[in-house]
Amino acid sequence: MQNQTVFCCPVCRAALQETEKGFLCISNHNFDKAKQGYVNLLMSNKQGTHGDDRLMVEARQSFLDKGYYSPMRTAVNEVLGRNNTVVDAGCGEGYYTSLFAENNTVFGIDVSKEALKKASRRCKNASFAVASIYDMPVLNESVDAVINIFAPDSPSEYLRILKENGRLITVTPMENHLMELKSAVYDNPYKNPYVSPEKNGFTILSSREIKFKITLDCNEDIISLFKMTPYYYNTSPSDKQKLERIDTLTTRVEFLITEYKKN
Repeated sequence: MQNQTVFCCPVCRAALQETEKGFLCISNHNFDKAKQGYVNLLMSNKQGTHGDDRLMVEARQSFLDKGYYSPMRTAVNEVLGRNNTVVDAGCGEGYYTSLFAENNTVFGIDVSKEALKKASRRCKNASFAVASIYDMPVLNESVDAVINIFAPDSPSEYLRILKENGRLITVTPMENHLMELKSAVYDNPYKNPYVSPEKNGFTILSSREIKFKITLDCNEDIISLFKMTPYYYNTSPSDKQKLERIDTLTTRVEFLITEYKKN
């Protein structure tokens, strides 16, 4: 992990200094690193929020590591550029973070310990903290860019931690994203609702649509993809079983990459 950090104490909000074993603030609030390398900065009164469990994290890692979403990953990295101090908000198991960290100083935040165990092993040149993106333990106006890929939105926190003219980069699903996957599960699949990209406090700098098809050639990948979606945990057992009988599936994937500047 880097010696310089943008992490702040979740108790008193003072700057944290990195030590060999963890992080320490001027008020002597101390936070130990886990053996994998991440630090838990989630306050005890918010510990009931666990994020993705091990099975969800492993499904996502299995799917993403096969490169199905690599064109989107590459496109986001191109928008980000080089030599930025970056917060990857909702970084998950670090698939995207690892690429961003090749040419940037990156701090990954996720509420899931299981995800950060994977991320810390995968990406040794980034720093990771268990925390909520709605209350990020990050110093005010300390980062050049925030990246949010399919994670919950927290514009007020982005505005707080971004430097003047700092950038926010988001990836959101477009209306036909995974339509064929949904058609294999549901009798009446629906398109994703349109969500305006406008955000208070931000000006849109650029917008890019990434659309292509992926073919999943084994049932394991089909199930892993479905487990990555919010639909999985709201789907009846009988509908889930429909996917268990499918060994190949071609589906559209559609991403909207939006780049914003802090006003």
